[in-house]
Amino acid sequence: MKEFFPALHAAALFSGISDDELATMLSCLGARIDTFPKGSRLLRAGEQVEEVGLVLAGSALIMQEDIWGNRNILSKTGPGQTFADVFAVLNVSVEAESTMTVMFLHIRRVLSVCPSACSYHSRFIRNLLGELAEKNLRLNEKLTHMGQRTTRAKLMSYFSAEALRRGVYEFDIPFSRQQLADYLGVERSGLSVELGK
Repeated sequence: MKEFFPALHAAALFSGISDDELATMLSCLGARIDTFPKGSRLLRAGEQVEEVGLVLAGSALIMQEDIWGNRNILSKTGPGQTFADVFAVLNVSVEAESTMTVMFLHIRRVLSVCPSACSYHSRFIRNLLGELAEKNLRLNEKLTHMGQRTTRAKLMSYFSAEALRRGVYEFDIPFSRQQLADYLGVERSGLSVELGK
């Protein structure tokens, strides 16, 4: 597991935690690592969640689907980000967008302070709360985009938020056209027309 320490230190979840503390903590949290091919379902809507997933490599889409197969992309998660934490109470699916390596941590062990009351466990919980707050802001931002009346207004809202977050006017969009249409709740053809303009 030590080969993943550089990736873990880059994750906000393990910010401020030394290698020695990390090794002890991973054991305490029942960490396990698994790899998934592109298109795999890591979580299906309605499944009970027992573990938090931390992406070490690759990316996944967090989405809701109706019985007709229409999907609403809530977010995309990549290296250093978690899934099945804030979304645990929602009826969502998690699908590997590319080949993924994921570290799973037991939720009960994450959310309860260990008997030795170690300081790094408390720091880990603070880091988790910070990440949950960030995800909450992203979901509120998505609601702002989707609340716009036209496809053009939704796109402009999304682009404006991304430009502000990154501090530049030129950036790569993390979604394909279909994924961006699913994220904004619009038809792909209408989105392509507006992007062309």
